Amino acid sequence: MSPETWITHGRTTVADTDFDVLILGAGSGGYACALRAAQLGLRVALVEKGDLGGTCLHVGCIPTKALLHAAEVADSARDSEQFGVRATLEGIDMAGVNSYKDGVVSRLFKGLTGLVKGRGVTVVAGEGRLTGPREVTVDGTAYTGRHVVLATGSYSRSLPGLEVDGERILTSEHALRLERVPSSVVVLGGGVIGCEFASVWRSFGAEVTIVEALPRLVAAEDEASSKVLERTFKKRGIKARTGTPFESVKTTDHGVVVTVEGGETIEAELLLVAVGRGPVTDGLGYDEQGVEMERGFVRTDERCRTNLEGVYAVGDIVPGLQLAHRGFQQGIFVAEDIAGLDPTPIDEAGIPRVTYSHPEVASVGLDEATARSTYGEDAVETLTYDLGGNGKSQILKTQGFVKLVRVTDGPVVGVHMVGDRVGELIGEAQLIYGWEAHAEDVAPLVHAHPTQNEALGEAHLALAGKALHAHS
Repeated sequence: MSPETWITHGRTTVADTDFDVLILGAGSGGYACALRAAQLGLRVALVEKGDLGGTCLHVGCIPTKALLHAAEVADSARDSEQFGVRATLEGIDMAGVNSYKDGVVSRLFKGLTGLVKGRGVTVVAGEGRLTGPREVTVDGTAYTGRHVVLATGSYSRSLPGLEVDGERILTSEHALRLERVPSSVVVLGGGVIGCEFASVWRSFGAEVTIVEALPRLVAAEDEASSKVLERTFKKRGIKARTGTPFESVKTTDHGVVVTVEGGETIEAELLLVAVGRGPVTDGLGYDEQGVEMERGFVRTDERCRTNLEGVYAVGDIVPGLQLAHRGFQQGIFVAEDIAGLDPTPIDEAGIPRVTYSHPEVASVGLDEATARSTYGEDAVETLTYDLGGNGKSQILKTQGFVKLVRVTDGPVVGVHMVGDRVGELIGEAQLIYGWEAHAEDVAPLVHAHPTQNEALGEAHLALAGKALHAHS
């Protein structure tokens, strides 16, 4: 769609340049805001220099999870005999894997484009810059809005002196375009992105070493979750060098040589830099227009409002969890706030978190350490239900747990899970946390048998003093 037209209910009209809501960035936060605002009858413009959907759809959540599913299929073929099925894994056809991955992205992109067009959202193609309190300029044309929403997303960070070349030293974007399975990889960073790629490459047959400066993998998760993930990764042959700061890397004819603190070196074919994501705000006019910033991030209040009247910010440029579904929900919130619906602010702790590795790690609410520091050392109790007592988990041959954190004689304030497919259980866990449910409220609920969902029910039964498939 060209910047000169806008579509309203299938009718093409010449567009002006003034809107009720002007959104800079069409990732998860930006497009969600646009769709909801248009649904509420507001005139909306969406400025985007790339493709609708942003990082999540094109080089983030969707393609990485497609790779992870391909990795699961590879593991299933490799390990099929334990299920009595005679199959062999002949190899990984990366051209076929990438075709499958790109097909998923293409279909979702086509659907999103149709949604945006059908809702009458004006799409302005080009690189936008904030040139006034309520103005964004694209290719010399100024667009204005009663309300402006900043949603410019994030980029893959590196470290000082670490030059990404896209050949031997990669970011996750480069890794998604690889046309071969590397023989060996050093993954710099043991957070969500690093652990997911380590899991994929190991399933595809690569030798993988994770180098993480912090004491444990997925350090933002409960410590018990980190321990189980590290133990399972070790069984899979993934080496995790935690508490090991990176010092330098040099490329060779055959790959890379990574030097860690103490002078030890690790050789591999590739180095993946997965040390987090930074906010895309530099050079976009935010500073010049007086938007309050902090280390490149845009500061907002609990209603996603910046210090400038009528200017909001959502998604990865706002300090906090850099998750697509957080930005998506913030976008909906802002649209409803602008429309005068007075929505309830989003509880950051109530945003579900999932690492889609093998095994998966999922959580919502507070971890044990945070709960104890918040409510008092003696005012918190926990219960861990082992998936060994869950029939469906045994069928799937996965191990892990459901860990509940609650205020003594009070509500459950944290749910933490490890095991294959536990990410699919986070919806009920989120409701339990969000409704401030007590174990006694959840225990009577009927959970279908045999499902992994039963593990949540069994954990709450045990916490309520009614342990059945768990040792009391």
